[in-house]
Amino acid sequence: MSDAPVRSGRRARGGGGAARRAERTAISIETAKYIERNIPNYEVLNEEALQVIEANAETVLAEIGVNFVDNPAALERWKAAGAEVDGERVRIPRGLARKLCETAPSTFTQHARNPERNVVIGGDSLVLAPVYGPPFVRDAEGGRRYATIADFEKFVKLGYMSKWLHHSGGTVCEPTDIAVNKRHLDMLLAHMVYSDKPFMGAVTEPVRAQDSVEMCEILFGKEFVQENTVMTSLININSPLTFDSTMMGALEVYAANNQACIISPFIVGGAMAPVSVAGTLTQTLAEVLAGVAYSQLVRAGAPVIFGTMVTSIDMNSGAPTFGTPEAEHITYGAGQLARRMGLPYRSAGSFCGSKLPDAQAGYETGSSLKMGLLSGVNFMLHACGWLEGGMVASFEKFVMDADQLGTLHHFARGVDMSENGQAMDAIAEVGPGGHYLGCAHTQANFKTAFWRTDLLDYKPFETWDEEGARDTQTLATARVKKMLDTYQQPALDPEIEARLRAYVADKKASMPDAFG
Repeated sequence: MSDAPVRSGRRARGGGGAARRAERTAISIETAKYIERNIPNYEVLNEEALQVIEANAETVLAEIGVNFVDNPAALERWKAAGAEVDGERVRIPRGLARKLCETAPSTFTQHARNPERNVVIGGDSLVLAPVYGPPFVRDAEGGRRYATIADFEKFVKLGYMSKWLHHSGGTVCEPTDIAVNKRHLDMLLAHMVYSDKPFMGAVTEPVRAQDSVEMCEILFGKEFVQENTVMTSLININSPLTFDSTMMGALEVYAANNQACIISPFIVGGAMAPVSVAGTLTQTLAEVLAGVAYSQLVRAGAPVIFGTMVTSIDMNSGAPTFGTPEAEHITYGAGQLARRMGLPYRSAGSFCGSKLPDAQAGYETGSSLKMGLLSGVNFMLHACGWLEGGMVASFEKFVMDADQLGTLHHFARGVDMSENGQAMDAIAEVGPGGHYLGCAHTQANFKTAFWRTDLLDYKPFETWDEEGARDTQTLATARVKKMLDTYQQPALDPEIEARLRAYVADKKASMPDAFG
């Protein structure tokens, strides 16, 4: 595979008039910059509680240990670093994992093919990415069904056109009409071609992670990829305390190539972790410490994100529950632990257990989104489109959630205490008994003073009734159609697109379909 032409530290550039013409004729879609918080984080744990949890996590690593299964190379790395290895059990001496984690960067930039869409992950930033992983999709017309690549491409286009969404995500839905061993190629191609926002790499096999790197080398240039982070990937830990060879193999590929990994326990409280908040936080911290430390053994300085995906459980049915106060406590507490480690933090999303984009979905999602903002999350996967406990990606809920993400942007600005924000001139102009509709301050600020929905209905009853008394799902269905009807592909050098499509075609032709 030949590399795209690059200059040191610069992204690849196409070399033809066709590329320049594509850039001139493309319609630019407005995307808000990633959120930069001007509000404090909400903290539920005091210093004593944090120290207890940190000490308990060190005890877990040193005395109980973690398993690195089917991965002799990982065991050798740990042994060389000073851990005690007994079979596949790794016991990490107190302080060793935390010391190894110190080389991980506290912030990093993920580059998009359109530099205006680059995002900073860490610090006070919040990057919003869509739902990840559902095998099913739902819309008002087709109902609930297995996802296809056509559905996947529609979600990528909706994500590209959504103003408040900063990131294209990864497996926005699982395209079940394509062989398991090949679908990652089509998904990556869709992110690269139909959007110019940042995206995520494949993790279901180490070779698929390598394919992701090689496709990025076509898109950005090989040297640029080695010197910059252009992908984020989701590395789930098999809680409790188990690191499987598939996820660790993908992590090894990405870390070695300077690409970011979200090290994320996947915990349903009472099933994969204790039922108590402190116990779950202890296990979460132990798993993240071990995972981040291992990434640094692969390559010191590799970018990583402290992740936690936590739900509680309905003890009657065994089903996961969302938007609960226990999950909030864990999410807030994990944010404190991440900041003490100096790592970017991933958690929260548009979580709900509802089967439809209804009132239950709205209540649970609203709670989960605001929780993510206030807990200091830096990368919010599942920010829009999540339904039915993550089993379904909903087109209507995608645009409903994407609209609501605008409220996070506005809330995160904090309170404007500038001279204009104090509005003393307006108070003086209007005086007692007047109104502010026509005053100079209102006229100067009304366009930006309040967040405005692109979806919800605030019309008078009579107007709403005359227009068909449409509920929110009906409005969302119409918005999905309008967005897809007006979608235009962002500019991409035709030579690079052709090389990407040829890479995918060659890779798919080189192996038989495998659906297992």
